[in-house]
Amino acid sequence: MADFDLDMTTIDIQRWVSVYPDRDGRIWWTKAWFNGRKKGEHAIEITRAMAIKFIKDQIEKDAWLEEYFPKQMEVLHQALQQTREQVIEQYRQTLV
Repeated sequence: MADFDLDMTTIDIQRWVSVYPDRDGRIWWTKAWFNGRKKGEHAIEITRAMAIKFIKDQIEKDAWLEEYFPKQMEVLHQALQQTREQVIEQYRQTLV
């Protein structure tokens, strides 16, 4: 198994996030979509300052998602771990 070189970056789940203001530009929101679903998560109100930090790439996407969508990210991490375990088990089966 020491020779097994698995690129875990290829095992991933799509996640999209956006920030946007209301019509008056007073209230800002963030919304996320996971795993290519057309219907995203419920929008969450955020501060204008946080929206600007996100827009300026001062906050990493996954850190943002962990902050505002923690339950969804927990599910994502569990799914990725299960996938890793399945890939490793499949590899072990090919060695037998």
